[in-house]
Amino acid sequence: MTNTIDELEEKNWLEAELQDSFDEELEMEIDDVRLQHELRNISEWGHKSTLNRRAYFKALLNLQAELVKLQDWVVGTNYKLLVIFEGRDAAGKGGVIKRITQRLNPRVCRVVALPAPSEREKTQWYFQRYVPHLPAGGEMVLFDRSWYNRSGVERVMEFADDNEVEQFFNDVPEFERMLVRSGIKVVKYWFSITDQEQQLRFLMRVHDPIKQWKLSPMDLQSRIRWEQYTKVKEEMFERTNIPEAPWSIVEGNDKKQARLNCIDHLLQQIPYKDVDHEDIVLPERVFNPKYERKTLPKKLYVPDKY
Repeated sequence: MTNTIDELEEKNWLEAELQDSFDEELEMEIDDVRLQHELRNISEWGHKSTLNRRAYFKALLNLQAELVKLQDWVVGTNYKLLVIFEGRDAAGKGGVIKRITQRLNPRVCRVVALPAPSEREKTQWYFQRYVPHLPAGGEMVLFDRSWYNRSGVERVMEFADDNEVEQFFNDVPEFERMLVRSGIKVVKYWFSITDQEQQLRFLMRVHDPIKQWKLSPMDLQSRIRWEQYTKVKEEMFERTNIPEAPWSIVEGNDKKQARLNCIDHLLQQIPYKDVDHEDIVLPERVFNPKYERKTLPKKLYVPDKY
C-alpha cells in the first residue's frame, strides 16, 4: 500500500512539474494576447492566427525537444552555429529567439543584441565589435540584429554615408565567406510583416506600459520611412544573398506560424543526430547523525507575500 501511495505522489509531482513547463510558455502566450481596453477595437483588424493553441503548443514543444538534441550535438561535435535575425521592427524576431532559447543551456546558446556603437567603436573596423561575440566550438550564437544594421537603419537614418555603405556591401560577402571557411555555420533570417500588421503592433506598444520600452525613436522613424526601408532591404538581398550564407525570409504576420516555421527551418539546416548519453544515477544523500541544522534569523527570508 505504501508503495502505491509513493508512486501516486511521485506521479502527481511529475505532472505538476510538467504543468510548470507548459505554464512557462503559456505566460508568454497570455502576454501576446493581453490587450488594454483601448486596443480592443484596434485588434479587430489585426491578424488572427490560424493555429489553435493546443496545436501550437504541441508543435512548439516537439520542436524545442529537437533543439535540445541539436544543442547536445553542437556540444558533442564542437560545432559552431551563428544565426542572424533581421527584419522590420516589431516583426517578431524577439519572440522566435525567446522560443529557441527557452529550454536551452545559456552557456551553450547565447543571444547577442549589441547597443549603438560607442565613439571608440565608430573608429574601428566596422565588423570589429561583432567578432568577439562569434561562436567558438560547441556554441550556438543568435544575433538579434547584426552587422546588417549598416545596410538598414544606419543607411536610412544617414548614420553611414554612401561610401561606408558601399564598402560594407563589398566587404560583407567575403567576411561571411571567411566565417564559413573557418567552420562557422551562418544562417540568416529576415522577418517580414505587412504595413498594417506593424502599425497594429506599434499601437499595442504605445498603449501598453509593459511593452513601451520596446518602442524606440528608431522604431517611430521606421514607420515614416517604410518605403525607404523596403528599397534598402531589396538591395541588401540582391548584394548579400550568397550561396555560403543565403537569406531565408520568414513571413511574420502570424506570430505562431512564424515561430514554428523558423525553428523547423533552422533545424533542417544542421545535420545533427542523437547523442548517446551515459545513464545518470542519482547518488544517495550522505546523512551525518552529528549534524544539526542551524536556525537562521527570520529577517534573512523573503516574506511569504503570495
